[in-house]
Amino acid sequence: MKPIAKILCGLAVGLCAVMPSAAQSQAAEFERNIMTGGPTGTYIRIGRDIASLGAECGLTLNVVETAGSLENFVGVRNRRNTQFGIVQSDVLEYLKTFEANDAEVQDAVRGVRIMFPLYNEEVHILAKTGIADIRDLAGKKVAVGVKDSGTYLTASLILDILQVKDADRIAINPDQALPKLQSGEIDAFFYVAGAPASLFAKAHIDPSKFHLLPITDTPLLATYTKAEIPAGTYPFQKDAVDLVAVKAVLMTFDYDPKRNAYHRQSCSTVSDFSNLILNGLDTLKETGHPKWSSVDLTALPPGWQVGSCVKAGLALNYAPQCVKAKTSAPSDGNEEYLNLLKQRLKN
Repeated sequence: MKPIAKILCGLAVGLCAVMPSAAQSQAAEFERNIMTGGPTGTYIRIGRDIASLGAECGLTLNVVETAGSLENFVGVRNRRNTQFGIVQSDVLEYLKTFEANDAEVQDAVRGVRIMFPLYNEEVHILAKTGIADIRDLAGKKVAVGVKDSGTYLTASLILDILQVKDADRIAINPDQALPKLQSGEIDAFFYVAGAPASLFAKAHIDPSKFHLLPITDTPLLATYTKAEIPAGTYPFQKDAVDLVAVKAVLMTFDYDPKRNAYHRQSCSTVSDFSNLILNGLDTLKETGHPKWSSVDLTALPPGWQVGSCVKAGLALNYAPQCVKAKTSAPSDGNEEYLNLLKQRLKN
């Protein structure tokens, strides 16, 4: 597998640059971004739900489509005007494991914080029906996601943990993999996404030819959580499937308000949205993506810290720095004058 430090600094132009200066930040209207995932994934829908909370009180949050967790992790650390990103918990654990031994990884991890834990993401493996379990993928053509995505990292880790030998790992995203599976060009593909994943829910998949692989291998349980996709979650899926899941996490950066204007504005943004999400969680569960119903804000992954700007927004007396749209017409400053005038004219 490609060394993680090289992946982190090779994702996109500008991602390994320094934070923008105060002068750069003040040159234009302040911008807020959340890095999410592909157009059919759960991350982008969660990002839109969060952006809608900001829109209700006048805070614009741009939802950025990305390749996934690795790109998002680095983006929060180094990308201009990017205060939030959604990543998988096994990405965090992988980086933390190697932090003490790799200077480049240390630099990537430094300052990145958890804002909130979100939900479990199920590890989907759609395969030909002749393939019974993960170990049967040995010698097969398996799509593992593009190289800077969370799916790629999870697929690579799982195949390595189980020592699946000679699998031909093809680095394409799930949208590209599905038609290749259906045409017989590949034998299976990984997709890490919160169920129900729209890719599977909307596509026509022949249940006589393809199925979701069960993932119950004991060695995986040291890193991943047991999960189940209930029967009928997808049109092609008649029976429940036991598998594993990773935790999706909303990440931010530990901004220092004393450093410069950019840090002050970004810290305020993080505080505002932490407050909005906490107070709007019931609304998100009612109107947002179904995965909001399983969010437990107390389920923090071990070894990572919550940002100071996040904690500021959770204070009981904190009020977001935004103004809700007025629902009534503005009062007329001359109303009192006109009323007095009417009374005098009557006399």
